[in-house]
Amino acid sequence: MASVPSLASSVNQRVADALASALPDAGASDPLLRRSDRADFQANGILALAKKAKANPRELATTVVEGIDTGDLIKEIEVSGPGFLNITITDRAIVETLTARAADDRLGVPLAAKPGTTVIDYAQPNVAKEMHVGHLRSAVIGAAMVEILEFTGEKVVRRHHIGDWGTQFGMLIQYLMEHPHELDHKAAGDGDDAVEVSGEEAMSNLNRLYKASRALFDSDEEFKTRARARVVDLQAGEPETLALWQRFVDESKIYFYSVFNKLDMDIQDPDVVGESGYNDMLVETCKLLEDSGVAVRSNGALCVFFDDVKGQDGNPTPLIVQKSDGGFGYAATDLSAIRDRVGNLGATELIYVVDARQSLHFKMVFETARRAGWLNDEVKAVQLAFGTVLGKDGKPFKTREGETVRLVDLLDEAVDRATTVVREKAEKVGLSEEEIIENGQYVGIGAVKYADLSTSAARDYKFDLDQMVSLTGDTSVYLQYAYARIKSILRKAGEGDRKPLAHPELELAPAERALGLHLDQFGEVIAESAAEHAPHKVAAYLYQLSSLFATFYEQCPVVKPEPELVVGENRLFLCELTARTLSKGMSLLGIRTPEKL
Repeated sequence: MASVPSLASSVNQRVADALASALPDAGASDPLLRRSDRADFQANGILALAKKAKANPRELATTVVEGIDTGDLIKEIEVSGPGFLNITITDRAIVETLTARAADDRLGVPLAAKPGTTVIDYAQPNVAKEMHVGHLRSAVIGAAMVEILEFTGEKVVRRHHIGDWGTQFGMLIQYLMEHPHELDHKAAGDGDDAVEVSGEEAMSNLNRLYKASRALFDSDEEFKTRARARVVDLQAGEPETLALWQRFVDESKIYFYSVFNKLDMDIQDPDVVGESGYNDMLVETCKLLEDSGVAVRSNGALCVFFDDVKGQDGNPTPLIVQKSDGGFGYAATDLSAIRDRVGNLGATELIYVVDARQSLHFKMVFETARRAGWLNDEVKAVQLAFGTVLGKDGKPFKTREGETVRLVDLLDEAVDRATTVVREKAEKVGLSEEEIIENGQYVGIGAVKYADLSTSAARDYKFDLDQMVSLTGDTSVYLQYAYARIKSILRKAGEGDRKPLAHPELELAPAERALGLHLDQFGEVIAESAAEHAPHKVAAYLYQLSSLFATFYEQCPVVKPEPELVVGENRLFLCELTARTLSKGMSLLGIRTPEKL
């Protein structure tokens, strides 16, 4: 595994060294190197430095240029405007850098200098409740951030904070006690003949039981009294009550895992630590907050107040950690989770992939944890807040009847649409029926994920399946077809398992240069996406990579190059590296890249 410095970092260092020589008293200076339409890169930092040093910016720029060690890296430097440097890289440097990237399994992407431990809280469904379109973003964004951070070398701990506690379980458990066969999954036989329940069947059972228990709860006062008493038993840890509660959790997990499986996401049982997982910490959390003065009693409730959080009446709106009746709210659970994740899991960063509408709650929770000393300069917590999924009409996504869209229905429709698209081209590329069905899954689920991930998480986005499975535009299908096309090119060229050789001695065409320079930016984009918790930047990079490849393929014959065979081999090298970069980037977003499509 070999880290490969990007061309930008190499150029930046040489300009910075020349700046230090020209202005020794200025200390280390940032050349502010950027990609440019006027050249390969432009350095804009000289203007500010000249102003600070009371020097003529063009004269300073000329002095800096004279001191730059160009070597085999820099072909040309032009002083432009008030001291800007337009820098062109040599073709040899581009190809040699890409050759080094191609020789590394990680494409030369460096590991983080100081990796830590990040706990990501994402994909948080509720027990005994159906997953809907609102659960999509947390799952997809969180899973992508897990992959991106792990690729940078970060230790990532997954946490699925499922809703598995609360007053509704008293009603459900009491009903199940009185109707003990409602969750039985047996067919004609017993024992070895018992039938495994599917995710859909599990949810159907839970829905039926919930509706029946709710109807009884609303119509029968005696049942309502028994159900409320059952909540007390649950909180007290009464064995039979806990056992039935566990059945609801297990039944729900069958359903959860079936949905996550549709999403092509791997959810492991040890990573599922719901609200109930912190019950034993709640009393101690409250005591620590009260003893330290971070929380105070107000009208019997344990509260934390903030100067900048006020209600419409102008009075302070507190974070209620413990209710006046002794019950615990979400704040107590979330604060206990922070204690656990920092103290027991050794987290240096906590990321909560949660709906933007919960921003005030998490702002208060994080500030409370900071006051208590559980978060500090070495341990930070951030909310990766996401916007709403909208329908084509720009309103929150609903069914025609105005109900929330079931997530499984949405995913199934995406796969059906994608399978139709794949089938239309299947004969041309020789896909079997099995491959059509498999690719339909990959394309459909990829389309849903990419539509989410190609948008900044904080923004709302419109859920438009017609657009998502389009072969043109900024879609995952466009990227998947780009990858499949490259693999087809390599097969036609007869490359097989042999890696095409790069030829640094060749002069590059403009489209080859543009593609090569973009390929070299992959590591920088990954680092930026990890640092900013911004998977949409990876998606944007991959779309531009596919677009640059399309231009390259149109302008630069690959399989039948003119005039020399080495030109073709160099172009095949660019094809192969583009395919690997696309595949790796898509995998970080949780999207598969079929070899034939």
